Amino acid sequence: MFGAGAMTNSIPEIREADLLFVIGSNTTEAHPIIAMEMKRAVGRGAKLIVADPRKIWLSEIADYHMQLQPGTDVALLNAMIHVIISENLYDAEFIAKHTEDFDTVREATLTTTPEWAEQITNVPADMIRETARAYATTRKAGIYYTLGITEHTHGTDNVYCLANLVLMTGHLGIRSAGMNPLRGQNNVQGANDAGASPIFYPGYQRVDDPKSQAKFEQAWGVELSPEDGMNLNVMMKAMAKGMVKGMYVMGEDILLSEPNASNIEQGLNNIEFLVVQDIFLNETSRFADVVLPAACFAEKDGVFTNSDRRVQRVRKAVDAPGQARADWEILCDVARASGYPMPHYANAGEVYAEMAGLVDQFGGISHERIDRDGGLQWPCPDPEHPGTVTLHADGPIKGKAPFQATFYRPSEELPDNEYPFLLSTGRTLYHYNAATQTRRSSGALARQPENFIEMHRKDAKKRGFADGQMVRVSSRRGAILARVNVSPRMRLGCVWMPLHFGESNINYLTNDAGDPITGTAEYKVCAVRVEALEEASAAE
Repeated sequence: MFGAGAMTNSIPEIREADLLFVIGSNTTEAHPIIAMEMKRAVGRGAKLIVADPRKIWLSEIADYHMQLQPGTDVALLNAMIHVIISENLYDAEFIAKHTEDFDTVREATLTTTPEWAEQITNVPADMIRETARAYATTRKAGIYYTLGITEHTHGTDNVYCLANLVLMTGHLGIRSAGMNPLRGQNNVQGANDAGASPIFYPGYQRVDDPKSQAKFEQAWGVELSPEDGMNLNVMMKAMAKGMVKGMYVMGEDILLSEPNASNIEQGLNNIEFLVVQDIFLNETSRFADVVLPAACFAEKDGVFTNSDRRVQRVRKAVDAPGQARADWEILCDVARASGYPMPHYANAGEVYAEMAGLVDQFGGISHERIDRDGGLQWPCPDPEHPGTVTLHADGPIKGKAPFQATFYRPSEELPDNEYPFLLSTGRTLYHYNAATQTRRSSGALARQPENFIEMHRKDAKKRGFADGQMVRVSSRRGAILARVNVSPRMRLGCVWMPLHFGESNINYLTNDAGDPITGTAEYKVCAVRVEALEEASAAE
């Protein structure tokens, strides 16, 4: 919508904000350094709005905690939009100068009143009004979100709603405001920038754009397809159906991190040839035909790009053990063995230089310049450019930004009599993603050795569960064991589990229904049943 897929603003700007709207992000546990900047802003006097189904740590210092029902973000955000429009709190001058199709959003939200949204979200109508007014009337107001917004079958609609809020209030192109997705891992932004996508070449140049296609065909000396590739969710389903014959998995434990793990397991059993390239053996590597040992971050040179577009150097500190090598070196050798005349790069800096030469917004970034000047934020089009701290300062990069009308629709799978709880999943402070690394750390393991299920005390009491009791959690796709954690964080009727434990893999439960545009699966909402072990055994 704006013309760039990244944080519009910078992490250091957070401390200067006058209002922070944090939605779908347990920031203190998933992004603790960014959360420290948020705490500094609140300590300075900034207002904090938190929208999250759980009582996360930030909600304890928030001015408003909108504890919405999971999966109802579009209803909540459209109600806020309704308030801003009906009370004439929008920035008409910005809208006229920098946007188009505002009337489509005005029409779509005519009836999405706070009272209507309260019935869906359980957030009081008065709170919705107050938060909408606070956001719209504060100049330095920034939105911060992550997987709690995107991991839904309507995740794209959630993001559209947030972007609509930013555009209608003119909170774009100014310091300490904007729209800021917090990336889920340390180099997700860099991977996307480099073209790890089924629809983009490096620098977000579309594969179906003839000019981009011609540019990369000339640079790489091969014919390239203008057709979109498979997104991850489509790829996993195709693998389960036997439609994918070979797969190369690098730096990802798909058996632990992808939804509906029984389907993934079936696909991994069906696949004819699987390569896993990683720093440790993981759950997926049990199915691999070939395992290629990779070097970790401290054993190689390169760059990471963080959430605010800052390209930073990583420098080799120690030699890689055994046969482990840098990922780019392995990939180059595989390409040559497959018949492609991959250039013989002298180092990782030459690899980056090739990409920067093909992507205008990276044109001024190099290993040598970062070594001299420190991290640089793209766009940085030439060697004299200082980098861009705040995007869209002269208006949206793409020109006029289009508003996107959205309409609330329920999540794909909701609780019923057979599966009465609504399960959401996420991360904890002590472990990281599939925990391939952190569960090898004695300190992290001591703090959190096994899987658990957070549950409201009334739900636990009603079913006779004691805190720490082992229970069976089942969905329409599978079942796992976990310990009950009676928690004041939870809403009645909702439960929450982390994704870090291979022996109790939460993704045997989750739904692989995907967002129609991105394919991102609905990790945040599915229906489950929770039973004492003796009840589960009797039922079997």
